[in-house]
Amino acid sequence: MSSHPAAPDEVTDLLRAWRGGDDRADDRLLERVYDTLRRIAIAQLRGERSGHTLQPTALVHEAYLRLLGQRDVDWRDRAHFFGLASKTMRRILVDHARRRRAQKRGAGEEVESLSVEVTAGGAGDPTEAVDLLDLDRALDRFAERFPRQAKVVEMRYFSGLEFDQVAVALEVSPRTVKRDWSFARAWLRDALGAPAAAGAPEPPA
Repeated sequence: MSSHPAAPDEVTDLLRAWRGGDDRADDRLLERVYDTLRRIAIAQLRGERSGHTLQPTALVHEAYLRLLGQRDVDWRDRAHFFGLASKTMRRILVDHARRRRAQKRGAGEEVESLSVEVTAGGAGDPTEAVDLLDLDRALDRFAERFPRQAKVVEMRYFSGLEFDQVAVALEVSPRTVKRDWSFARAWLRDALGAPAAAGAPEPPA
């Protein structure tokens, strides 16, 4: 499937129409957002081991079906939708990894590390392999203490949204998003035992 480029307002209008009971809006919405969802899926699968049994197309469709089950969500805009879509994809990958690990243990097979690659910062920065389930647990702990900063991680790392787009979605300044992003990276690196600067990261003001 290939979608036609959609303006942000068009995606927002389709989300609101679907939430309002227009059952035809979901097909039009998928057509408009499919390419972006597939790019998110490819990005999330890129760091995983080769031969992953989930492919981008299957991940997109499973995530979209889960999103359709959340009609009561007050969709604010395009960035909100893609932020939740990326979070949904992460949950699917984590559930898949847990099932696969349990099956291997049950069969007495060796359980390998289900790792993903994360960058220290922006494009071109060095990557590190971390265990997917360890990352998921760290993100959950982080979200409990710092919910706004966790949303920044979801929208930046998992959705690939720019600072300005995240700022609009969270109704804060781009400067605040950049501070949150720096703090979140430092906190997660510390939680995952990655090499970092001395001293525990301090939360942004």
